[in-house]
Amino acid sequence: MRRRDFIALAGSAAAWMVPAYAQTMPVIGYLGSETPQRYGSRLTAFRNGLAEIGYAEGRNVAIEFRWAEGQYSRLPALAADLANRKVNLIVAAGGAEVALAAKSATTTIPIVFEMGGDPVALGVVDSMSRPGGNLTGVSSQSVEVSRKRLEFLHEVRPSTNVFAVAINPTSPTSDTQLKNLGTAAESLGLELVVMKTSAEQEFDGMFKAVSEMRTGGLVFSSDPYFAYRSELLALLAARHSVPAMTQSRDFPLAGGLMSYGGDFSQSHRHTGMYAGRILRGEKPSDLPVQRVTKVELFINLMAAKALGISFPSSLLSSADEVIE
Repeated sequence: MRRRDFIALAGSAAAWMVPAYAQTMPVIGYLGSETPQRYGSRLTAFRNGLAEIGYAEGRNVAIEFRWAEGQYSRLPALAADLANRKVNLIVAAGGAEVALAAKSATTTIPIVFEMGGDPVALGVVDSMSRPGGNLTGVSSQSVEVSRKRLEFLHEVRPSTNVFAVAINPTSPTSDTQLKNLGTAAESLGLELVVMKTSAEQEFDGMFKAVSEMRTGGLVFSSDPYFAYRSELLALLAARHSVPAMTQSRDFPLAGGLMSYGGDFSQSHRHTGMYAGRILRGEKPSDLPVQRVTKVELFINLMAAKALGISFPSSLLSSADEVIE
């Protein structure tokens, strides 16, 4: 075989070895703050939203995932990697820190975010109705209702005027949430003990400290790092006999006492729908930021019994789900 023929054949083989989706399918870059296992139910909701617009992974769209494994500091580099790969779209789901990392990585690739905070206040978009630039997405009310968790827990423990709150200092929304919780505490005549933590290995010590202080309970601020560790938090709350309340329904479903926050299945589903619409040709700047207004209250009566807690009938009747 002549050398020229061999080079031609090698070139043909290299072209044949390129993944088919690179030539025929649009590619979504999916940026997540955790692991695929922790995002499991959220990914299902996202894929359901894509399917409603006519897209199915592996059939007419490909998805490249980048996971920060709970280390927010890794998000900017992962976002930059997706941008350098020239994906058709970046999905930044799971919190303000993910959206801000994606925004810093590109001004041209469309971005669909999903978060619980106010994207205007955080500087992610110009306005809800006219986001401008290359970003749009979905916002729930999880951050805004942090103060309601304190109110609910105080309703359950009315004879106590000291409560602990868990804040992740690395979160972009931590200062706002702490201010809102402080305002709520003042209006209720309560004292707050602030527990700052951003690492799993600190959780056990935090619950132990709360238990020893004999506070009325522990309220978690809205933060993906806490939400994705619901099973661990429920285990520690039971071990240390601490009444606790988080944003995620996963907490009471795992044996924790209560949760109050936005419906993540809806927010991630709408994120998938927006991703599909942009792949079909719509511009992020023309798509208003959606607000998922549904907020859900979950109560676990088995956990309450173990803690010696009785719920007011008014609170039980307003719950979206009571686990017996």
